[in-house]
Amino acid sequence: MNNVLEVALSPDGRTIAYTLAVPRDPVKGDNGSSWRELHVVNRRGSSRPYITGAVSIGGISWSPDGAMITYLAKRGEDKQTSLYGIPLDGGESRKILQHETSISGYHWSAAGDRFLFVAREKVAESKAKKKGFNAEVYEEEPQNGRLWIARPSEKEGEWSANLVEGIEGAVFSARWSPDRQRIAVAVAPRPFTDDFYMYQRVKIVDAATGELRAEVDHEGKLGPFRWSPDGSKLALLGGAHMNDPSPGRLFVADAVSGEARRLAGDYRPDFAAVEWIDDQSLLFLADDSCLSDFGRLDLESGERRSLGFRNPPVSNALEFSRGSGRIALVGSAPKNGYEVYGARLEGRRVSRLTDSNPWLEEIELAKQEVVTYSARDGETIEGVLIYPLNYKSGDRYPLILAVHGGPESRVGHGWITSYSRPGQFAASEGYFVFYPNYRGSTGRGLGFAMAHQADYAGKEFDDLVDAIDHFDRLGMVDPDRVGVTGGSYGGYASAWCATRHTDRFAASVMFVGISDLISKQGTTDIPDEMFLVHARKRPWDDWQFFLERSPIYYAEQARTPILILHGKDDPRVHPSQSLELYRTLKTLGKVPTRLVWYPGEGHGNRKAAARYDYSLRLMRWMNHYLKGPGGEPPPHPLDYGLGEDDKE
Repeated sequence: MNNVLEVALSPDGRTIAYTLAVPRDPVKGDNGSSWRELHVVNRRGSSRPYITGAVSIGGISWSPDGAMITYLAKRGEDKQTSLYGIPLDGGESRKILQHETSISGYHWSAAGDRFLFVAREKVAESKAKKKGFNAEVYEEEPQNGRLWIARPSEKEGEWSANLVEGIEGAVFSARWSPDRQRIAVAVAPRPFTDDFYMYQRVKIVDAATGELRAEVDHEGKLGPFRWSPDGSKLALLGGAHMNDPSPGRLFVADAVSGEARRLAGDYRPDFAAVEWIDDQSLLFLADDSCLSDFGRLDLESGERRSLGFRNPPVSNALEFSRGSGRIALVGSAPKNGYEVYGARLEGRRVSRLTDSNPWLEEIELAKQEVVTYSARDGETIEGVLIYPLNYKSGDRYPLILAVHGGPESRVGHGWITSYSRPGQFAASEGYFVFYPNYRGSTGRGLGFAMAHQADYAGKEFDDLVDAIDHFDRLGMVDPDRVGVTGGSYGGYASAWCATRHTDRFAASVMFVGISDLISKQGTTDIPDEMFLVHARKRPWDDWQFFLERSPIYYAEQARTPILILHGKDDPRVHPSQSLELYRTLKTLGKVPTRLVWYPGEGHGNRKAAARYDYSLRLMRWMNHYLKGPGGEPPPHPLDYGLGEDDKE
C-alpha cells in the first residue's frame, strides 16, 4: 500500500504538495523503510511526481510567495538532514541550508526573508573517544534541541544561521508571530521521550534577544499551536490537565499574559488539528469516535457548528488557506488508504484528489462497519468490524480481536489494514476482525479517555471479552475460535487475554507488548507518562496491584498458544518484557510459545522485510490454531517467495 503522509497547501490554495510513502519490496528489491516521495496535486485532482525513487522527503512546506516547495532530507553525500527547496514551476532541487547537525523542523517568516529551525547541539568527538574510550553515561549527556534563525548571507543564494540565546531546556518546535517580532517555542526540561510527552510548555520569546515575553499557563500533553493572524493570541491543543491522556482539548492563550482558557469544554470528540479562519474564529478537525468531525468555532460567542461535509474521510491532518478558503486533508475510507482530499470552507463536498493504489479497484474487499455494544456494566463501547469476505448470514466464523495501542488512541472507520493489523487480509481468509475502541480510547471525551486509569487490565480489557459475548449472542462468531493480537498496549492486552482470560482465547499474537508492569517501570523511557495518565500510582505505592495486573502473574494457568514478537532495540517496551513471558511459559511447558526478535527494529517494525515477516507469522499462527490442527506450533521457517534463496 502506498499512503499519503503529509500535505502542504500553497498560499493561494490552488496546489497541494504531499509526501507519499512507497514501501520497498524485500522479495524483488532491497530491504529498508518505505521511501517518501514528493508529489503535487491541483484542486482538479491532476497529480505530478516531483521527487521520486530512493528518497526520503519530510517536513514539507511552501515558501510564503508560493514559488517553491521546501522540505527536509538527506540527499547525495549529506551526513545530516538539510533544508531543500524545489521550484513549483519545475527544475532541480537546491540545498537552502546545511547545518552542523540534522534539522528536525523549521518555519518560514511571513515575508520569506528568514526561517526558524530546530537542531540538536553538536557534541565534539573527544580524543579519548577516538581512542575507544566510548563509555556512555546514561541520560547525563543529553543533546538538547536548540532554536536557530537563518537569514540570507552576503553571498547570493546562501543563508547564515544564528542561535537564539537564552532558551533553557530542549526545544521541540517553534513558530514565528505574524509580525516576526516574537517566536512561540515548545520547550521541555530535557530532550527525553517522557519530557516530550508530559512536560512541553509553550514560551513566547523576543525574536531579537531570546528574552522571555510570556509563558502559556497550560500543563499536560501538548499538541500543535498556531498564532492568530493579528498575533494577539495562540490557539493550541493540549490535555485538560496533567492527567489527561490526550492532547485533544482546545485552548486559546493571550500572547502577552500567557493566560489560557479552554474552549468547547462540553465537546466530546478530541480536537486533532486547528487553524485560524480570522482573528475571532477557528477551523478544526476532531476525532469523533470512529469518524471525523470538521467545524468552526467563534471565540466571542462560543458558538460551534459543523461544516456539514458530506461523507468526509477519516482524517489525520488538515491545512487551510485563509486567502482562498480552501482546505487540504489527509484521510482514508474503508475502500482506500490514506489519500489527499480537498474542500472549501463554505462548501459541502469533500473531493478525493489522489489515487495512490489504483489496483485496489480490482480487489474485492470485505464489508466494514461501525459496531456498538454494551459492556457488562452498561457502558457503551464502539469499534470497527470487518466481515469475512464471503460472509453468509447464519454461519459462525472465527474472530480476531485487533487491539489498538495507547490506549489513548482510537481506530476510525477508514482504512485499517496494515502489516500488523490483519483487517482485509484476515477477512479474505474467512475471519471476522474487530477493532474495539475500549475504555481509555480517544474520540469520546475526557471521561471515557480517563476511565481506564488506576485500573490496568480491568474494565478496559473486560471490554474485549464483552465484545466476544456480543458477537456470540448475535450468532456471528464461534466463541471457541477467537484470537487476539495487538502492539504495545494492544500487546499488553494480547498477553493478558492469553493468561488471565486464557479460557476465552484460542490464539494470541503479542507484539512489543507488556508482560510485567513492575519491571516495565524500570526499563521504559516513559515512566512518568505511565504514572500520570495510566497507573496514577507508582509500583512502590502498591506492589501487589502491579503484580496482579501483570500477565506474567497468571502464566501458570495459561493455555492459549502465544506468538511473541518484539523489536530488539525497543526503548518504549523493553524486549525483556517479551523474554520474561516467553521464558516463564517455556519453563512451565504447558502452552505452545514462540519468541521472534527483529534486529534493528524498535517499538514497531519499520523495514519492509520485518513487516512482511510479521504479517506472515501473524496469519499463520491464527490459521494454525483457529482453523487448523492446533497442537505444536507450525514450523518456524517461512516461505518468503524467494525461490531457492529461501533454502540458503
